[in-house]
Amino acid sequence: MRLLLPAFALILAIAASPAPVSAAERIGGDNAFSFVALGDMPYSLPEDYTKFDRLIAAINALKPAFTLHMGDIKSGSLPCSDEVLKKSYDQIQTFQGALVYTIGDNEWLDCHRKAAGGYNPRERLAKLREMFFANPAKSLGQSPLAVESQAQLMPEFSTYVENTRFAKNGVMFFTAHVPGSNNGFEAHDPEGVQEFFARDKANVAWINASFAKAKADNAKAIVMFVQAEFDESRFPNGAMPRQSGFTNTLDAIEAGARSFGKPVLLIHGDEHYFSIAPLRNSKGKPIPGVNKLMVYGDTLVHAVRVVVDPDSSNVFGFVPLIVPENGMGR
Repeated sequence: MRLLLPAFALILAIAASPAPVSAAERIGGDNAFSFVALGDMPYSLPEDYTKFDRLIAAINALKPAFTLHMGDIKSGSLPCSDEVLKKSYDQIQTFQGALVYTIGDNEWLDCHRKAAGGYNPRERLAKLREMFFANPAKSLGQSPLAVESQAQLMPEFSTYVENTRFAKNGVMFFTAHVPGSNNGFEAHDPEGVQEFFARDKANVAWINASFAKAKADNAKAIVMFVQAEFDESRFPNGAMPRQSGFTNTLDAIEAGARSFGKPVLLIHGDEHYFSIAPLRNSKGKPIPGVNKLMVYGDTLVHAVRVVVDPDSSNVFGFVPLIVPENGMGR
């Protein structure tokens, strides 16, 4: 695990323990609560269906305020069929609490691959929206949350039912549809590039509006969640290449965070291991006050419990939620 910034130095003492934490455990002040973050699962089918069921059972026993799924509800090499998507949807609906889902690249962007069925990615995206976001004002799960949808608040972006937000005890939560595979900005697919530009514009508008609302509401912190890992340290000289599909997203986050001036946590998946690190901007420099949590995934069918105390200067704490029967990867 990467080192934490000082603002996130308060990690619960039980963070190294593989045992689930009791839902009744006191976690902070009167406004404190916890939620669970996970993503990039189930991948290896059919065996991971059983592992995911175990993880869901552990989360249901924990009774978090809600669960966030970072997308990639299948691996990139598995068929993008209606049946596979519906199986993931049905599993998600076994969460007894609310689950908020953001779309990953494996379930649509990468569906053009032969192994994934050779689908038209835009057709698969339309199916995802129809299946997972039939009611844009509600999350998934058996006890869904009421959420605000960009599609309903911004008529000019009525397509983007997946971009949602909600608040809990003074903390703003919002998602933007930013998947891996370079956010869909791929030269091999001209129609895909057109889709990218339209969605990127919608995402930036939603990020700007959500930061502005959090500031106007005097929120104490912000949690943004996406699927993609867009850490610039992977690129030469630590700066994002000009052809990156993530530059506008990062620039919007940086501008919003600087204006907001309070703790911001970005949660994402994509690389499949637990990590906490500063978020860097498109020039490779840390963005003040912004940290990122990457969740387990793929062969690591586990999750992270995030403890939120809005009245604490640290705000966020992190506890790995490990299901021992699921193992620790291949």
